[in-house]
Amino acid sequence: MNTQAEQSKAVVRRFNQEVIEQGNEQSFEELMDKQFINHSAPNGMDAGPGGMLYFFNSLLRPALADLQVTIHDQVAEGDLVTTRKTISGMHTGNFMGIAPTKCHVSIDVIDIVRIKDGKYYEHWGITSLPVVLAALKEDKIA
Repeated sequence: MNTQAEQSKAVVRRFNQEVIEQGNEQSFEELMDKQFINHSAPNGMDAGPGGMLYFFNSLLRPALADLQVTIHDQVAEGDLVTTRKTISGMHTGNFMGIAPTKCHVSIDVIDIVRIKDGKYYEHWGITSLPVVLAALKEDKIA
């Protein structure tokens, strides 16, 4: 049975694979609503679609070689999909002001995404990125 919840989870899985992992801008355009709002955007960062694309394609992907997204769990209810995942890769490029360390990096993420008409409409998220960045600065990632 192809329920709305399953369809919404498939949209999120596709976004994670094609947009975050592969950097596919055409998929980004297909999956991102023009009115999208990232409620977790840092202060001063674009909370719209452009901010998301910038983070993935200009900050994250250039910094982490062999970037992978591993989805551990997904739960969907109504128009919301919650995903627990890990974004990982080798730190081989400048990452938010931190020179390459050649260390393997794993960022734990819990996302909640509102799907509207098969597209990302809203996002809330919690990540271990601040902890990872602090460890990279102190060269404490093995």
